[in-house]
Amino acid sequence: MAWPGAVRSTESPDWASVEVAVPRQPGRLPGVSMAGFRQRAPARVDIDMVAHPSVTLFVDLSDGDSLVYDARGRRERGSTVVGLVPGDLRLGGRAAGGIECLQIRLSPVLAVAVFGASTDLSGRVVSLEDVWGRDAGRAEERLRAAASWDERFTIAVDALGRRMSARPSLDPEVAAAWWLMLSSRGRVRVDSLANEVGWSRKRLWSRFRSQIGLTPKHAARLVRFDHAAHLLAAGNPAAQVAAASGYVDQAHLHREVKAFTGVTPTAVAAEPWLAIDDVAWPTSFADLTPSTSLTRQVPAK
Repeated sequence: MAWPGAVRSTESPDWASVEVAVPRQPGRLPGVSMAGFRQRAPARVDIDMVAHPSVTLFVDLSDGDSLVYDARGRRERGSTVVGLVPGDLRLGGRAAGGIECLQIRLSPVLAVAVFGASTDLSGRVVSLEDVWGRDAGRAEERLRAAASWDERFTIAVDALGRRMSARPSLDPEVAAAWWLMLSSRGRVRVDSLANEVGWSRKRLWSRFRSQIGLTPKHAARLVRFDHAAHLLAAGNPAAQVAAASGYVDQAHLHREVKAFTGVTPTAVAAEPWLAIDDVAWPTSFADLTPSTSLTRQVPAK
């Protein structure tokens, strides 16, 4: 099971036995990306995970014991929602019948429409039922009963689309600021963002923080870190990554990677997890990675 964005696994599945399924028609909902993971043999997972610039849904479809997510001493079991920058996050558990999971990444802009503007998920890991109510159980039952990953992806798109249509979206200026951060890979100043969207710096800071859950500066750091982490995982030297990602120097890169992961850039580069992104989300960093993917892709079926 490929958990993109994870590092420092102490025990992981046999990757040769893991199926990775992706939608045949990605992008049906802008701001949503999905991947399915299945390991049929009994398995135990013990993985540390790091921040990613998305709100992530893990729909646990495993038989038997549920996967457990532990963040800052708080544990959640089964299907969960991981907010932006959750801090120390650990995924663990054992499934006697194998492990099966649907992972859905939502842009923070879309997460507001899916979960509601009043739901602050930043820095948190919560049960999907806590934020989705009875709809969580119904969606999970439909996903378990589905005959294929393609059917599961369709069910997920339908469920997300219905929730989006029933909730107001965030301010267009905040959405524009987020997309500008992504397009610049985090290399943008808050003053420039404010000028681009036509707001004062103070207003952008306040509205962005209340709706996205992070300050604009912290969000830009997260986006820049994610770009740098993928470059490191692709085998690029830290000094070149620092320069390409807009850090002052290699020491600056080291501090940022340490802040988001708790480990050094060398440790991040040595782990396969971020490279697996190219399998589960093959278009995400196609222009950044000089090496081929470390894990095979299994088509949805």
